[in-house]
Amino acid sequence: MKKKVVPEQSLSESEKKTREIMLTLPLFDAFRSDDLDTLTRHMHFAEIRRGEHLFAEGDQGDFMCFVVRGLLDVLKTSTKDGDHRVIARLGKGNTIGEMSLIDQSPRSATVVARQPSIVIILTKKKFEVLTEEYPVLGVAFLKIIMRLLSLNMRLTTSQLADQLPDERHAL
Repeated sequence: MKKKVVPEQSLSESEKKTREIMLTLPLFDAFRSDDLDTLTRHMHFAEIRRGEHLFAEGDQGDFMCFVVRGLLDVLKTSTKDGDHRVIARLGKGNTIGEMSLIDQSPRSATVVARQPSIVIILTKKKFEVLTEEYPVLGVAFLKIIMRLLSLNMRLTTSQLADQLPDERHAL
C-alpha cells in the first residue's frame, strides 16, 4: 500500500521558535532545511527554572532532551547512604535521556536545573512517528543519537578508569 503524500504545512509560531533554538546547536547543522522542518514538527522546547526537576531517577522515561542553554545537574542515588551525588553537569550541546528512546527501563538518574535552562524535547512517541513516517530521516537521527550515546559511554568509562585504584598487572 502506497503512502499518501501530503504537502507540508508552514511552521507554526511555536515551531518556528523551536527551529530557531535548534539552529543554535551544531548537532542540527547537518540537516537540510526541509528535514530540519520535519524534525521541528516532532520536537518542542521547554524552559526550566533553577532547581526544577527535568525528571527523577526511577521515573518511566518517555523523552530525551538537547540542552540549548543553562546548566543541568545529573544526580545519582548513592547505594551506600541513599544521598544524591552529582555525577555530571550538562551544558549547551549536551543531551540527556537518550536511553529512554531506546530501552524500556526507568530513568537511571535525576536531572535538576542548576541554572535557568532551555532544552529541546523529543518524546518517545514523536520519535516513533518520525521513524515510521520518515524512515531515512529517522535513521539519520538515530545514528546521531547512537553516536552521542557512544561518546557518553566513552567519557564515562574514562572517568571510571580514573577513579579505580591503581592495580598494575603484567600482561
